[in-house]
Amino acid sequence: MEFEKIKEITAGILNISPESITERSSFYEDLGADSLDLFQILTLIEDTFDVDIAEKDLELFRTVGDAARALAAAR
Repeated sequence: MEFEKIKEITAGILNISPESITERSSFYEDLGADSLDLFQILTLIEDTFDVDIAEKDLELFRTVGDAARALAAAR
């Protein structure tokens, strides 16, 4: 469920179809995100799940799966 919500958040920020996003999708190479997009995704994940993910961990967010794992670790 968390992964599906992260897909929805990512798709909404990047204006793409959630169906095109997999756990291995790279934010930068596959989905065309830039650093501002990734910051917005992180912020919305934090707000949606009421967690704090350190901004320093943002550089570890290479794939959508990385974001899901960071969320799980923050809970």
